[in-house]
Amino acid sequence: MPSLSPAAWDDPVVQQLTTAQQDELRTRYEGKGEPGVHPSADDVAVVLVARDDDGSPVGCGALRALEPGAAEVKRMYVVPAARGRGVSRLVLAGLEAEALARGWTTLRLETGPRQPEAIGLYTAAGYVPVGAFGHYVGDQDATHSLFFARDLT
Repeated sequence: MPSLSPAAWDDPVVQQLTTAQQDELRTRYEGKGEPGVHPSADDVAVVLVARDDDGSPVGCGALRALEPGAAEVKRMYVVPAARGRGVSRLVLAGLEAEALARGWTTLRLETGPRQPEAIGLYTAAGYVPVGAFGHYVGDQDATHSLFFARDLT
């Protein structure tokens, strides 16, 4: 089973994984980029990288603070060769533990209708549909986005 380790947003491995994630999303959404404010080293508080036993990076996820008590899940990604092995569940559980350690009891996220794997992951983990939040409110690029949240308490 892969292991999790913290990383910096601007770590080359993290940038490689998040670039692959964004490339895959642009393919699924006919070239459209993500809505909202893109995460950066200035606003991402937590980054976790999942690595196989040989050290190869196989997935990642991040958290960005929203308001007191809440954070946003960003850049969840698993490399295609590692899918179906529970890596995304491992990363999500790690992010939830990191959130609680920082006093964030609510996690929110944005995903899209062409990401059934993500929707399945989040709903299986107890996330429920919610309305747009934060910088997504009124964002024309988020018109077709799906929003989920989970109370971790």
